[in-house]
Amino acid sequence: MRDLGVGFGYLLKGQRWMAQHRKAYGFGLLPGLITLVLYTAALIALALWGGDLVSWATPFADDWPSPWLGLFRGLLTAVLFALGLLLAVLTFTAVTLLIGQPFYESLSEDVDRDASPDGTAPESGLPLWKELWISARDSLRILVRAGLWGLLLFVLGFLPFVGQTVVPVIGFFVTGFFLTEELTAVALQRRGVELRGRLELLRARKPLVWGFGTPLGLAFLVPFVAVFLMPGAVAGATLLTRELLGEETGGTPVPEPAVGGGDM
Repeated sequence: MRDLGVGFGYLLKGQRWMAQHRKAYGFGLLPGLITLVLYTAALIALALWGGDLVSWATPFADDWPSPWLGLFRGLLTAVLFALGLLLAVLTFTAVTLLIGQPFYESLSEDVDRDASPDGTAPESGLPLWKELWISARDSLRILVRAGLWGLLLFVLGFLPFVGQTVVPVIGFFVTGFFLTEELTAVALQRRGVELRGRLELLRARKPLVWGFGTPLGLAFLVPFVAVFLMPGAVAGATLLTRELLGEETGGTPVPEPAVGGGDM
């Protein structure tokens, strides 16, 4: 579909914008590096002690004969690590945005000014502490939603054939949607659009959202790539926001989303 290509185009435009602003790019790497260190330590711990955790959680299998005990617990350990990796991808953006909130807010405003015909950018008018609170609160709500999806996909992963083919594909699209939500939240929050309105806006253009977020989610699976793509991803998400709201020159306006009522 056309929107898939358009969404991917905004991902590339964001990276191109960042390449033209190298000084800002250097500062933008710091939040991602901090988050990467924290997540790497967590995943290493899961890899080292995941087997012990599975053994503790499955005492009923202690008396199973070989090789069934090893196969059963080995499979569960692998699935547990895969789930941890999925949650890491889903939450990496939220944690990085929270750590780098002041920078990414400024970056998003600069992109808006460049893209706007009159050189202006929307401003929230809120103090920094309140912006951080809203960002943390909404990120937690998104994490709960992503966690529920992750749990569902974890269970479906045990289905023969489907769990090894269809479920991973669905997982990448789910990851792409939530990544895009977190990234566009920077620009949409400045426009006063709260969580419910953001989700309604993104659901109305799912192919566009998937085109942007799914390739980014796949790229984030490669070690260190997320750190280097993160600043450009924020820039691209700001341009994507303008498309969603019909603010781009020649864009097609869409209905204004509900403002307020950030319910789950």
